[in-house]
Amino acid sequence: MHRKAASAAPAWPLAPLRLQPDAATLGALAHPLRPARGGVHCATPTAMTRTADIQNLAHRTAEDIRQKLLAGACAPGQRLSEAAMAELLGISRNTLREAFRILTQEGLLCHEPNRGVSVTVPTLAAIIDIYRVRRMLECQALAQAHPWHPARQQMEAAIADALRCRDAGDWRGVGTANMAFHRAIVSLTDSERLQTLFSHVLTELRLVFGMLQNPEFLHAPYIDMNRHILSLFIAGQHDEAAQAMEAYLVHSERGVLAEYARMPQPAAAAGTAADAPDTSLSPPTAPRTAAPSARKPLV
Repeated sequence: MHRKAASAAPAWPLAPLRLQPDAATLGALAHPLRPARGGVHCATPTAMTRTADIQNLAHRTAEDIRQKLLAGACAPGQRLSEAAMAELLGISRNTLREAFRILTQEGLLCHEPNRGVSVTVPTLAAIIDIYRVRRMLECQALAQAHPWHPARQQMEAAIADALRCRDAGDWRGVGTANMAFHRAIVSLTDSERLQTLFSHVLTELRLVFGMLQNPEFLHAPYIDMNRHILSLFIAGQHDEAAQAMEAYLVHSERGVLAEYARMPQPAAAAGTAADAPDTSLSPPTAPRTAAPSARKPLV
């Protein structure tokens, strides 16, 4: 008898492994926009890296413009020339358009057909919503934070900066220091997401302040109120600090809304600003200080 073979041959021949891609795949790799077999687009690592670099540059550009808006470098309604800004920033128009798209989604810029991109003019509803968010974030942050949180030093530094700016008559600088104080309050939460959200809210708030014509009248009273809130926080009186912040924001909102109501219609102001584009992103001319009045100052 013959011994059976250890392994039987397969009933069908095995196809050899194809170690080289076919012509269609090679063509797709060489040309990332050319569809491969089946109509599926293939992107090369180089193309994907290039796209990622453009997106990163657009986000950095958007952050740069956002910080300039926060510093009051552009007035609400001011038109931004795409060609001049691209040349000024040393970037392509496509990158700038992507940055504009990001800021438009955040509500900081607006795009109008046949008019281009301009800085958003805050509406009455936007102002009310800004203060609603501020009350939810800042009051809770003060009520729940530890008095020796590192952000306390930022709060103290912001008040010191405000005092220096006040003595120098730099009321725009006082407003910037005020925003730094409130940003430090939100950083008490140790939440990166809340801090990012609040940064966008502060930028919108700066646009609101940019529409009001008396920065001294608007910012002068806040310094002592911030010092009072900080003293309560340091003393461990968290609930009292939160209540003081609540009263601060309620009074501030009422004053801002009253000033907003006394202004010309935003649409008319926006049209006037849009006719005079300014792409330098330099701070607008400081408005003339109004004569002292008997009205209670804004916060």
